[in-house]
Amino acid sequence: MKNLVSALAVVSIPLMLFFATVQASRYASLEREIYRVEKSQDDVIKANKHLISSISLLSTPERIERVAQSELSMRKARKDEILRIALKKGGLGG
Repeated sequence: MKNLVSALAVVSIPLMLFFATVQASRYASLEREIYRVEKSQDDVIKANKHLISSISLLSTPERIERVAQSELSMRKARKDEILRIALKKGGLGG
């Protein structure tokens, strides 16, 4: 019986050490993957902030009016060129 217990101890201790090493290796690998994903997420967040600031700069009314006039040869409509349409509730379009 003593021989069986000592044989199990001799076999189980290296097995536990092996599994602990495998688990530590997997942990380190997952830790590197998490770092890579967090870095990628930071890069995406920075790019998103840059795009949002670009959108806010490009969508100012002054810029839109300048582009419309200079690049698209547009002008503000005169009052006689404006057509107003009133929709009645329950009728067409309402």
